[in-house]
Amino acid sequence: MAVQKFVTYNVFNLEGQLLTDEQKLELTVLEESGNYLLHKDILRHQNNQRQGTVSTKTRSEVRGGGRKPWKQKGTGRARAGSNRSPLWKGGGVTFGPKPKQFSIKLNQKERKLALQTLLYNKRKNISIIENLETSSIQSKTNAFCQLCQKCGIDTNQKLLVVVSKKTPELKLATQNIKNLELILATNLNTFSLLKAKQILLTPLAISDIKEMYCG
Repeated sequence: MAVQKFVTYNVFNLEGQLLTDEQKLELTVLEESGNYLLHKDILRHQNNQRQGTVSTKTRSEVRGGGRKPWKQKGTGRARAGSNRSPLWKGGGVTFGPKPKQFSIKLNQKERKLALQTLLYNKRKNISIIENLETSSIQSKTNAFCQLCQKCGIDTNQKLLVVVSKKTPELKLATQNIKNLELILATNLNTFSLLKAKQILLTPLAISDIKEMYCG
């Protein structure tokens, strides 16, 4: 059964100071364990990443093999009808892989419910920093690490930064941090959320999340 939950987050500025403003998020979560739904959505996400383009040739697709290698009887050798048989070197492959579509469909309501449930479960690991996309921050890794340290975020753990827009300065400031993943709020998914030990959001990203997943 799904229930409504309200989550309130404190907001930091770019100086690492705690502001009086708060961000609120209304989430629809499963009252009981939602592990089965999270598993379905993560499986869908991983399977959709598979290209499914691996391919091998069967004996009918391998070039050559039109002539019988030797006569049927009298040679003392085993019977052979083609040198492109799977038993021969250079022959076709028996039951080899062929291009295949691995994508799994999941209802939109289930996807939204899984994402909101995981956001609620990770609510204690979420921090909000204001104006991360709009203001001109320094495009330095050290500057971003210092900002995270002021806000109580450990960059040695897996960190997911969710923004509404990837600015060039923000990309440069975060690209050399090993445990950091920078994604757009429109591309938010349960797989990235599940991997992250800490989640960094912005007010604009929260607005996008409300519009896309909490409607």
